[in-house]
Amino acid sequence: MQLDELTLVLPTRNEANNIARFLASIPFNLQLIVVDASDDETRAVIAALRPDNTYVLQHPGSVTEARQLASEHARTEWLLFADADIEYPANYFEQLAVLADADVFYGPKLSHDEFVKYYRWFARGQRLCDKVGIPAATGSNLLMRRKALLAAGGFDLDLTCNEDSELVWRLKRRGFKTRFEPRLVVYATDHRRLRRGRMRKTIHSLLRCILLFTDLMPVRWRRHDWGYWSSTASDKQSRS
Repeated sequence: MQLDELTLVLPTRNEANNIARFLASIPFNLQLIVVDASDDETRAVIAALRPDNTYVLQHPGSVTEARQLASEHARTEWLLFADADIEYPANYFEQLAVLADADVFYGPKLSHDEFVKYYRWFARGQRLCDKVGIPAATGSNLLMRRKALLAAGGFDLDLTCNEDSELVWRLKRRGFKTRFEPRLVVYATDHRRLRRGRMRKTIHSLLRCILLFTDLMPVRWRRHDWGYWSSTASDKQSRS
């Protein structure tokens, strides 16, 4: 896989404090589509630091809608989904050249500073789930063929979180090949949700994923994030 076969998809909402570090970690010639719902300086920072090979769409909707909108605008064979609060190591994009025999790849998110052990254990959980045939993908480090996403009908727009995991489960059930690739490491740069409570975040993710995977999630709950995004917004306001 070469860079000209790839589009990086990035939803943003008030990421002015994170976006410069993210942009500094990606190749200058990589196509980037940003779908932004910010009311801070995020777009201005992007325009100043990466004016080329960057397409910014303004859309006030959910992160799920942002990922879907960018996917529809992309024209490359592969889509790489990310979040603005991560950075790529220097060898990440070199690793893409040796990937083969799957339609979806996902890798671990680790940390250089805080909660190092937590992120390592989460990555071990991803590896274990992959071994028993259950993909444990996250949208912060997710690579897939665009035709696979379109064949599955795209993201479930009723979901405001866990949309990444749910899409990969659907792809797996439709016969697309998924793979956990431990060499594709990214690093978290913002740990707000973990600072509010590791147990809280873990239970939230596990419970929602179990309900979605087993198709036991009540329809009326799918549109609610159970405080996942609203609490983050409050954190950001308190920091500003």
